[in-house]
Amino acid sequence: MEGMQAYGAGKAGGGAFDPVTFLQQPQTILRIVSWLFSIVIFGCIANEGYINRQNEMEQYCIFNRNQNACNYGVFMGSMAFLCCIAFLALDIYFPQISSVKDRKKAVLADIGVSAFWSFMWFVGFCFLANQWQVSKEEDNPLREGGDAARAAITFSFFSIFTWAAQSFLAFQRYKLGADSALFSQEYTDPSLDAGGAPYTSFGGENMESPNGEGGQANSDGAFDGTGGYQRQDY
Repeated sequence: MEGMQAYGAGKAGGGAFDPVTFLQQPQTILRIVSWLFSIVIFGCIANEGYINRQNEMEQYCIFNRNQNACNYGVFMGSMAFLCCIAFLALDIYFPQISSVKDRKKAVLADIGVSAFWSFMWFVGFCFLANQWQVSKEEDNPLREGGDAARAAITFSFFSIFTWAAQSFLAFQRYKLGADSALFSQEYTDPSLDAGGAPYTSFGGENMESPNGEGGQANSDGAFDGTGGYQRQDY
């Protein structure tokens, strides 16, 4: 059971979902924080990221009148918002996954996606900060939306570390699972096994009996053709 715990708390198919314990997990906290950051970035740019001069009707992006900067922030904020929700749902469902291979795939996806978002927010922070720095004062003489622009830049910077921390925690989770003996075989919940049989080795090695003899020797002695079936005491 050590290997299963490495890929998620609890046993597959067992126990009720505890929201308090779930919300206290570091990875859950980081996902919620990243979710909130994405809302701030998306909301700041969508609501106050577009302005226009007094003699113009068309609105332009507050970041150096570069539409790509605003589009990047809005798109990345909305996609990160959805991604956080998806992984929170996966975290809730994770203990119900009975296959270790499927758990491994989920953890690997967590590592890759979190690292990807950390990199994308690094790019976004650099992009938005640069465009805000080179913005011309005559394009926005009243400095409208300045607080929103700075908030988007700041929370883009913070998002780099929240997503990087999620990737690190997922990598630690993967290492714990990789060191487990259950990593290379399919996990079967003993409560779902009708016979209640214990796990057996897939390598063909003889299992030792309580009296120290090999499993093959016990099976040979269990039925010798003359003495009938010999009951084995455990």
